[in-house]
Amino acid sequence: MAKAAGSWVHGLSHRLGVLADSCLRSAPFTPRSIGVTASSAAGNRNIMTSKPAQQDQNSPPQPSQRRKTNRREQSRAVETRKAILDAALIEFAERGFDGASVRRIGERAAVDYTLITYHFRTKDVLWKACAEYAFEQIEAQWDEAIPPDSTMSASDRVRTEFRSFLRFTVDHTAFHHFMLRENQGASPRLSWLIENILRKTRERIMPQIRAAQKDGELIAADPDLVYYMLIGMTSVLSSLSGEISQTIGFSLADEAAVERYWDLVERAVFQ
Repeated sequence: MAKAAGSWVHGLSHRLGVLADSCLRSAPFTPRSIGVTASSAAGNRNIMTSKPAQQDQNSPPQPSQRRKTNRREQSRAVETRKAILDAALIEFAERGFDGASVRRIGERAAVDYTLITYHFRTKDVLWKACAEYAFEQIEAQWDEAIPPDSTMSASDRVRTEFRSFLRFTVDHTAFHHFMLRENQGASPRLSWLIENILRKTRERIMPQIRAAQKDGELIAADPDLVYYMLIGMTSVLSSLSGEISQTIGFSLADEAAVERYWDLVERAVFQ
């Protein structure tokens, strides 16, 4: 019985061995026989090597990149704000506060009018920003011409400041009309203008006028009236530019003509 079972197992093993050898001869071993091809292996390698590139693309900007982006955005915001203020100064000068239109200011500045309300919440805020912007430019020119450590005499300071003011009004012809608008009727903005801007300007120049008069280098008269006389003399070219152009052919673009006018102011006021 045991001998018969052993013979049966031995025969089964022999048949299985023959069958396996036959299968191997008819189907040689290749990577495909275990489900892996050369192309799939290469694909796997590509996937593995491409992961770091995907991570670089999806990684957050480096600090230096963020700083550059922020600087560009800030620069654009500053340029947009400046364009709005320049356009608003002209609009307020031509139409007054009540007649000024935010949409027209946007058209003048070549920006969407919604950007105006983004930078300036109301028209009143925009008007005040225009006034501050104009006088900031005037003061910046004064500070550049007369540094803190300057030994310039009082009369030379007055001369330099009003000559610079003349140049500003020639370059920004809307400025004087902007100011005149608030002197017509009972403007609720004039008190703000005097308290927040004009008072500071007077406090800067009035002591210089008095000192120059004391030195005998400026016309002897009421210093307050001299102050306003100089403002009128240095703004008339811009305020009456149309009339002066048609009557005597004077052009604000003629630098030599503007200098001749300033020379006239000097000879009339300074001694």
